[in-house]
Amino acid sequence: MNIDSIQNGYVLDHIKAGRSMDIYRYLNLNDLDCSVAIIKNVKSNKMGRKDIIKIDSLIALDLTVLGYIDPGITINVIRDGRLEEKQPLALPHKIVNIIKCKNPRCITSAEPQLDSIFLLSRKANGKRAYRCAYCETEHKR
Repeated sequence: MNIDSIQNGYVLDHIKAGRSMDIYRYLNLNDLDCSVAIIKNVKSNKMGRKDIIKIDSLIALDLTVLGYIDPGITINVIRDGRLEEKQPLALPHKIVNIIKCKNPRCITSAEPQLDSIFLLSRKANGKRAYRCAYCETEHKR
């Protein structure tokens, strides 16, 4: 397999195996005029298997979406064919219009023009979850 190196763009690395297509859809990468390479199930010493996405353009990336889908992603910024910066991600504290509340009694069901806002919270068992800012319904992934 031969995938060209990129001169200016991004390499999204350390994506959990199987999540690259979710990222492709959420970021609307199909609308780009540049090359986008998705490499699935790459062997990794650290993760076992991982996905990688190469974007051959310096576009505006929605870091909130990336952090929500997979907070373990590393964003490598490439300029003039060289790695210029590595940006690790974390779970965002607030996500807007990425997911929808499933509670039929939530105000967002009656008022669809409202932004769908979810806030990161800690559950009793120490795990993190997203809750609707209006009705506090937990989002199930």
